[in-house]
Amino acid sequence: MSKMGSLVRIENLCFRYFRSERWALYNVNLLVEDNEFILVTGPSGCGKTTLCRCINGLIPHFYEGEYKGDVYILDRIRVKDHEPYELAEYVGMVFQDPESQLITSSVEREIAFGLENLGIPREEIIERIEWVLDLLNIRHLRKRAPYELSGGEQQKVAIASVLALKPKVLVLDEPTANLDPASSAEILQLLQELRAKMQINIILVEHRLSLIADKVDRIVLMDQGKIIAEGNPRVILGSKKAEVIGIEIPKVIKAYRELFGEEDWVPLNSREFAEVVMYALESHRS
Repeated sequence: MSKMGSLVRIENLCFRYFRSERWALYNVNLLVEDNEFILVTGPSGCGKTTLCRCINGLIPHFYEGEYKGDVYILDRIRVKDHEPYELAEYVGMVFQDPESQLITSSVEREIAFGLENLGIPREEIIERIEWVLDLLNIRHLRKRAPYELSGGEQQKVAIASVLALKPKVLVLDEPTANLDPASSAEILQLLQELRAKMQINIILVEHRLSLIADKVDRIVLMDQGKIIAEGNPRVILGSKKAEVIGIEIPKVIKAYRELFGEEDWVPLNSREFAEVVMYALESHRS
């Protein structure tokens, strides 16, 4: 991929937390181009969360440690030269636990909070609140206190408060980790819809690959602080690397391999799997 026009450019990035002997990230290079939905996955402790913190500026400005290399936003904004609040209008971050991100007394105030901190005029703040409430279909929650909401509703509010800033890149660090399967599927479907409506670029850290693999453009596979593979979801999830490091391979891929053996192509959802099985049955009958 060309370096020109990249939204996020990571060059030879290394980071080691204060008093840690192990590199959390080591020699990471990654380009995020315009209009991409990228899934970052790998085993626990592989560096996924650290990578997110480096993109939105929490590292090196909040977390201490040894930092080498560079992260650029829009090819011109070097992250280590700007505080996280300065980067908020370019990179929006949604954390694993929405309760840690929601701090005000109502949903409406939560959405307004970041906008007020950026000095957005009051009239525009009101417009953006109305816009994002409709966008995420949460207008009925506007006067509710965040602590009264379900986990899925809280995560929607956290996403809304970030989207109100209209960032170029939305980074989500395992947003479904504390949600039940139904709420998880709803949040991941919402991300796909937001991508289509807003043309926003998404970097998602997620381990429930069966719910998201068919919705992303590219998978970045990490292990021990390094990117060990990246590319088309079918190629990455169909490779041995994914199995070797112990990530959750979708059941449809496992079933496909059991039935058809090793193939260059693998299904990413149950619909594709059913189509392959039906085709094989019809071919056998004829």
